[in-house]
Amino acid sequence: MKGNIVVGQSGGPTAVINSSVAGVYAAAKKLGVKKVYGMVHGIQGFLQDNLCDLDEYLADETGIELLKRTPSAFLGSCRFKMPKIEGHEDVYEKVFEIMEKHDIECLFYAGGNDSMDTVKMLSDYAAAHNKPQRFMGVPKTIDNDLPITDHCPGYGSAAKYIAASIKEVIRDNESFGVEKPTVCIVEIMGRNAGWLTAAAALAKGEDCSGVDAIYLPEKTFDMDAFIQKVKHLGETKSSVVIAVSEGIKIADGRYVCELANENVAVDAFGHKQMSGTAAYLAAEAAKVTGLKTRAIEFSTLQRAATHLASLTDINEAFQAGHDAVLAAEEGKTGMMITLNRNGDDPYQCGTSAYDIHAIANVERAVPDEWITEDGCGLNEGYEKYARPLIMGELQPLFVNGLPRHLVRKK
Repeated sequence: MKGNIVVGQSGGPTAVINSSVAGVYAAAKKLGVKKVYGMVHGIQGFLQDNLCDLDEYLADETGIELLKRTPSAFLGSCRFKMPKIEGHEDVYEKVFEIMEKHDIECLFYAGGNDSMDTVKMLSDYAAAHNKPQRFMGVPKTIDNDLPITDHCPGYGSAAKYIAASIKEVIRDNESFGVEKPTVCIVEIMGRNAGWLTAAAALAKGEDCSGVDAIYLPEKTFDMDAFIQKVKHLGETKSSVVIAVSEGIKIADGRYVCELANENVAVDAFGHKQMSGTAAYLAAEAAKVTGLKTRAIEFSTLQRAATHLASLTDINEAFQAGHDAVLAAEEGKTGMMITLNRNGDDPYQCGTSAYDIHAIANVERAVPDEWITEDGCGLNEGYEKYARPLIMGELQPLFVNGLPRHLVRKK
């Protein structure tokens, strides 16, 4: 590439999204790219010409290694929805004006479904108006719901945190229950796809009995059946731990969290901001069964725990960013890097570039064949798929007893 490049981050952060930025930077520098810019707060910041020079932070290996161990979005994220092209050509022309101003040849965007839509629209506009600039998507989402790719960078680390935390919750809950059990309901992220909640199944092992039930948004949630399940578990066990997705819905299409609060906030993409599912279910279960209940909401902890990140995930996130640059060097545009599983024993994974039009705005659900017949658990097929993704650790760099992070200057 003769010109400069820019990389941005968008949507909910992950424990390894910064590793993708590191991968983009490392590959670009190997190719001799002079300037690697970072968008400050994604495409929204880019439209305001808010950029930083990544040489200031990553020029030596220490910076790259520290970035890999830094959670959240180092560059800053956004939830900005690019408008439809028709009638908003000025917005798109602004993007190309800024790219030309900084001699930016290619834009790399790390994100999930909505971010890939941004890549699609920008590349489509460039093609329609004979613009030479290129656009590449780098996959990122703890939700693991992007199609085509075997899995998404960010998911393995979130799954590792969820499984580890569930084990600890189970251990804690088992400490009591001399007379009656405590019913602990753990709420896990996942609007329409249950990949994150499914990770609760990984807690089961030689030293852990595992959760008693897992409820995914792929299956319609039946409140009466849930209460009966809790009642039965309360009569037969001294400890009950249940994992529920924040996005479970009842038969009429309403999210369970809406049963407690009808005025759910909506973001720029029309997504409802969900919270309170576990609290509502815990209250209902206590009211009907008389059992002591507790609600736990992992919330943003499951996407920010770089201290417990999967080394496999870190390496694949880095590789996705790295290979996006190589694809752009080959002249590719309007594509996203996909992770392609090449083997399970041992686990092997490669990458390729895939047409963004088949990916943007498409959600992939947990396959039915991995969900148990009663709809309340996952089978061995899921574990075989997910277990390799949580393997390995990268030791944080501790300073004064806490992990050190790389922080961008404001």
